[in-house]
Amino acid sequence: MSESVAAAGGSTLAARFGVTGAALGFIGVAAGAFGAHALKSALAPAMMSVFETGARYQLVHAVALVAVSLALERGPSRALAAAGALFAAGVVLFSGSLYALAALGASAWGIVTPFGGLCLLAGWVCLAFGLARRPAR
Repeated sequence: MSESVAAAGGSTLAARFGVTGAALGFIGVAAGAFGAHALKSALAPAMMSVFETGARYQLVHAVALVAVSLALERGPSRALAAAGALFAAGVVLFSGSLYALAALGASAWGIVTPFGGLCLLAGWVCLAFGLARRPAR
């Protein structure tokens, strides 16, 4: 594969991760506001804390996904691509399960949360590897 084709593929992936990160950031702010205003009186304090944890982790990892996008702009990287995919999956599994647990009382979703957490942790490891392997400019 030529370098220009590989760079274009990395750029496309970078754009996808950037847009996904921005969307997750938007949804995270909306979820936080929804929790603070609409759910505060409806949820027990412990469940409100669970909901807030989901929103906080979503926001942090939305920013991490944007960082992956920016790093991929410098060129393709399997480790960075894995980091982005793991962050996206981790947010859906981790934060999504916490939202379901808190807002819907769906305790069965609690079993999904650790898998999301593992995705997030693995995403940070892949991000570290991907950044460490970047050539100096």
